[in-house]
Amino acid sequence: MKELKVLEIKQNIFDDNNKEADKLRLSLKERKVFLLNLMSSPGSGKTTTLTRTIEKLKDSLRIGVMEADIDSDVDAKKIAELGVESIQLHTGGMCHLDADMTRQGLEGIGTNNLDLIVLENVGNLVCPAEFDTGAVKNAMILSVPEGHDKPLKYPLMFSICDVVLINKIDVMPYFDFDMEACKKYILQRNPNAVIIPISAKTGEGIERWTAWLKDQVNIWKS
Repeated sequence: MKELKVLEIKQNIFDDNNKEADKLRLSLKERKVFLLNLMSSPGSGKTTTLTRTIEKLKDSLRIGVMEADIDSDVDAKKIAELGVESIQLHTGGMCHLDADMTRQGLEGIGTNNLDLIVLENVGNLVCPAEFDTGAVKNAMILSVPEGHDKPLKYPLMFSICDVVLINKIDVMPYFDFDMEACKKYILQRNPNAVIIPISAKTGEGIERWTAWLKDQVNIWKS
């Protein structure tokens, strides 16, 4: 019987993507443009949090947003109404963005007049965590209704994120959510993660979050 050939293509795909991501970050550094990769589950409050973020920072930073979805342009239209650059990225059924897809998005939105570009990734806690988009920092949103044990169930996502926003803290009295346990689990996955509880609805915690983000942008541009 002829010997069966096995190709480990997944590793090759990741290796190639990582190289492209490094090239993209270098290009962004040269242009002094900060790219934030924002991830979460569907319904976590990503777009609402982004809206609050833009409202706080648009007077001090030139902001652009790339909205990634399998279909529709609902979120991109909402963001455009805030007076910032916005572009919709359709992934053609893909559940994530990789470095090349991000590069295409950056070419579409343009970077010449922007300080901060937010990539709102496809709503998913698995696939987006596997692919380096070329972003300077990774952020994710965990909402209270999802439960405090999510870091145990999705270890990779929490391990790659520089900052974790725990959203919808205004509804904590109505859910069995243990904030301290959640923080403990996140730090088990990533001891260097910055954890910021917020409520995108009431605005609680948004000041701390936007101050952190603005500091990161200024450091990158210096």
